Amino acid sequence: MELRGIGAIFVRSGLITEEQLADVLAKQGHINRDQSLGDMLVSMGLITERDRVRCLGDQWGVKFVDLADYPLDTDAVKSLAQSIARRYKVVPLARENGKLTLAMKNPLDIFAIDEIRLITGAEIEPVIATEEDVVQALNRAYRSETEVSAVVSDVIRDISSDLVDITEHEKEEEESIEQLRTLSEEAPIIKLANMIISRAISDGASDLHMEPQKSILKVRFRIDGIMHEALDVPKKAQGSLTSRFKIMADMDIAEKRAPQDGRISARVNERDYDFRVSTLPSVYGEKIVMRVLDKGSIHVGLNKLGILPHTLERFENLISRAYGIILVTGPTGSGKSTTLYSILAKLNSGEKNILTLEDPVEYDLEGITQTMVNPKAGLTFASGLRTMLRQDPDIIMVGEIRDQETALIAMEAALTGHLVLSTLHTNDASGAITRLVDMGIEPFLIASALIGVNAQRLLRTICPKCKESYQPPPDAIKRLGMQVDDPDKLTFFRGKGCGHCKGIGYKGRIGIYELMPITDQLRDLILARASSYAVKEAAVEQGMKTLRDDAMEKILLGMTTLEESLRVIYSG
Repeated sequence: MELRGIGAIFVRSGLITEEQLADVLAKQGHINRDQSLGDMLVSMGLITERDRVRCLGDQWGVKFVDLADYPLDTDAVKSLAQSIARRYKVVPLARENGKLTLAMKNPLDIFAIDEIRLITGAEIEPVIATEEDVVQALNRAYRSETEVSAVVSDVIRDISSDLVDITEHEKEEEESIEQLRTLSEEAPIIKLANMIISRAISDGASDLHMEPQKSILKVRFRIDGIMHEALDVPKKAQGSLTSRFKIMADMDIAEKRAPQDGRISARVNERDYDFRVSTLPSVYGEKIVMRVLDKGSIHVGLNKLGILPHTLERFENLISRAYGIILVTGPTGSGKSTTLYSILAKLNSGEKNILTLEDPVEYDLEGITQTMVNPKAGLTFASGLRTMLRQDPDIIMVGEIRDQETALIAMEAALTGHLVLSTLHTNDASGAITRLVDMGIEPFLIASALIGVNAQRLLRTICPKCKESYQPPPDAIKRLGMQVDDPDKLTFFRGKGCGHCKGIGYKGRIGIYELMPITDQLRDLILARASSYAVKEAAVEQGMKTLRDDAMEKILLGMTTLEESLRVIYSG
């Protein structure tokens, strides 16, 4: 068959096969005819967003630029105002001989090109880049660390001159609350709150912490799973800043002695974000933690999670089953939700009725009905799951199994012809069985309904800019339990630290996985109430790679470091 258009470019580039293209084109008509072929392939995890944009560049005859690896020209950046650059999502890269090279999300936007030509007086040479890279490059180009520090200094100076020490008014509670409300709506506090959120996003933080100390309010970000100090805010600004965030999250600012939960929706740099906000009373005031949820970051796929081919093949065989329950386990922040969303993206062919019950709904998935639990309205995981079974579902995703009632309903749903996906908090795959028994679920029910358990963790990946090789010490090899004939010939990798990774040596994270399909032998062990250790040993004999095995492979492949694996596996 003769292939034309962008589909032919995807096939010629070796990204997909002709059969996959035909399959996706058929599904496109079922799910969303308005969604482009490239977006469809990305959402199904067959290609990456960079692959899509690179092929678009080929189709349009425009050069593709990877902005993550591209040094920015200060003089070129200064030639275009930030407001114009952000409006059109363009990044000036170089200016010479009267020509301005411009990285663009949409290089066919002639209105943007004409306006920038008039503003700069230069001929425009457009190149194409991903939208995410353009936004991050804009943040780097127009808001350097020194500029951020200057903003913080200015805001703190304004706060220091405008605010009074709130502690002087603690005896008059009502007056303090009213004063806090007024101060939290003043320009310096609003500017500081917005700057903290904006900086957390530009630094790639997954969580934002505001921690009251005796003399300051410390702001820290969790980046790639590790806490980093961001800035210190004067103590006198603590009350008004805390109140500002509580007002944004629709919380009661008068209540300081009890924990509260809320949610903030905001648009930052033309992207939609949600923040799950939690307050906790402490000795020196209320601590606030905000989980950052990027609403635009939903292009997930199993092949992009770092699952190695051996495990990926077993994973895809597992999720192709018509019924049964699959559990994803691991501690908080181990990427369980991302794995579940990746499975749903893979299964979302338009031929299945897929329902989810979450707390909260983290990302919107087109073509899937998503519901958020609301205990105040009587919508719990258990009651919501019962209702879903009356909605003619094929696949159900339950955010978390927390109690016996939810577990029982999920098991029964799996036994009555539904594929059920959910999460548990356990340390390894075999521990999920012990956890379910502890909840009061009978072993015969577990053995009949459970078809697979995946345990996982997240490891930081080595920064590609400063990656170097080295010979590992023998004692470290022994700690990992690696059986090596000649340790002297073993090569590991690490990051030296550079500007790209801010001197840390790591950039981004990748998953390690322990996938345990439930075989007949394992079912016999479950029915016999065998220990978690016995179940794990039997699974390993049948080909299961443990978390440690998966980590060792990724060390040898140069994806992560020995130290990072030891930190996560032996401390997590």
